[in-house]
Amino acid sequence: MIRAVVRKGVGVYGHEFVGFCDGWRGPLEGETVPLDIQAVRGILPRGGTILGSSRTNPLKIEGGVEKIKGNLAEAGVDALIAIGGEDTLGVAKQLFDQGVKVVGVPKTIDNDLNATDYTFGFDTAVNIAVEAIDRLHTTAESHHRALICEVMGRHAGWIALHAGMAGGANVILIPEKPFDIDRVCAYVESRFQTRYAPIIVVAEGAHPIEGQMTLQAGELDAFGHVRLGGIGEMLAKEIEKRTGKEARTTVLGHIQRGGTPTAFDRVLATRFGLQAIDAVHDGEFGVMVALRGTDIVRAGLGEATKELKTVPVGRYEEAEVFFG
Repeated sequence: MIRAVVRKGVGVYGHEFVGFCDGWRGPLEGETVPLDIQAVRGILPRGGTILGSSRTNPLKIEGGVEKIKGNLAEAGVDALIAIGGEDTLGVAKQLFDQGVKVVGVPKTIDNDLNATDYTFGFDTAVNIAVEAIDRLHTTAESHHRALICEVMGRHAGWIALHAGMAGGANVILIPEKPFDIDRVCAYVESRFQTRYAPIIVVAEGAHPIEGQMTLQAGELDAFGHVRLGGIGEMLAKEIEKRTGKEARTTVLGHIQRGGTPTAFDRVLATRFGLQAIDAVHDGEFGVMVALRGTDIVRAGLGEATKELKTVPVGRYEEAEVFFG
């Protein structure tokens, strides 16, 4: 994405660029790096970001917005391109409302931003999870164990849904639908009766029907989100206790965020970058570039961030056909 912005911005429009380091910490503290064509050469196959990221929330820091405005002016920045998910672009929306010229780009593995069919990073995370699930099938069947694969997804189960369907999971658990542990155990026992071992894909934010299991409470980050983790292990213990079958958990965690991006994500990120610099050049701010079908369009930052895009009931029902 950064490569596309710089290549077109410099080569076509004659703009100059600086990059702010580590998410909102960079503009808050005025830490920049040069971004010219030479700086973006060779980054297409690299995952993550060359600028770094952080969980800094300038809206929670006294005078944070004014500090950002001052640092942008001092660096000679006329417009800001913000790349990220709901939290990053939520801050971008607030900055735009207070006079900062901002264009947003949807980058999150969770695919939970409204106004766009896909975010870039999602396809890569799903493919990494599918590869892991494919490998788990072999060891699950050879050891006759129930294997649980915990993937990311705090409030939205898109990664679990897509990876579970593509990987042939026997149960998929997502945050949008509280699960019945008794039904999960029934699926596990049914799968064992076919002489195959069950694979369960669970999003980190999945939770049982109230009162069925005791979940751990985590601390909050700068954006007010609970730090999650552990649902897979708790699920394994419940399955062992209720079925007598061995259960093991694999937590993919940040493995999903690294490595080489898929071709789909490389193309999508490139197209987003080209359209983002067009929006800046056109003077159309307060928008996010978005994928609709096969077209890249501009959507309001408010539309993109007002609520999360979660898994619809119908999509989950499609997956349920294959449970057990």
